[in-house]
Amino acid sequence: MLEHVLDSVERGIRKTGLVLTLCTLGVLLWGVWRGINLPVGLHTGRELKQMRTPTFYFLASAGYFVLCYRLWRPLPVKVSQSGRMLALFLGGLLYSPGLVLVLWGRQTLAQHYNVSSSMGVQLFAGHRLVTRGPYALVRHPMYLGILGISLGGMFLYRTWTFVFLLLNFPAMVIRARREEAALALAFGAQWADYCRRVPAWWPRPRRSQSR
Repeated sequence: MLEHVLDSVERGIRKTGLVLTLCTLGVLLWGVWRGINLPVGLHTGRELKQMRTPTFYFLASAGYFVLCYRLWRPLPVKVSQSGRMLALFLGGLLYSPGLVLVLWGRQTLAQHYNVSSSMGVQLFAGHRLVTRGPYALVRHPMYLGILGISLGGMFLYRTWTFVFLLLNFPAMVIRARREEAALALAFGAQWADYCRRVPAWWPRPRRSQSR
């Protein structure tokens, strides 16, 4: 009986997670698409003109999705009933907040959301430094959210796709460093002050201010 209930709960959580993930991807791709024709500003690293075309975005997105689909195979692990319950708990604890962080970060960036890579970063003309919302907690909330999604997905789905996503995270760290270099060049003292106040990856506990 418990096994049957666990199967139903697991299927429900997994289906809901996939639907929310697809919706999140749609929001991100729409934001990238909107930024294709915006005037460009400062760029660092390699020239990114080839990454600002509809053809590139279509081919890159399609290739990435096909690879993730082909890797959607179960990991060779056996999990006990209690282990499945723990995996559902830990997966939900990481996966859902990860999605929230990605969406929150995307919506906070608004028109300043742009694609970058580990090779180069392109800012828009008139780019502003966003420090509100999740960016008041950490400097890279969207990448932190992707890490939560990847770890949570390992517990919830236990497929090779999420192993692949986790292996991609070091490239995101490199990308984050390139983005920081571009923002430091563009905003100077404002960026330096922001870095002193806000950590890169993990929120600091708020200290109570003395009256």
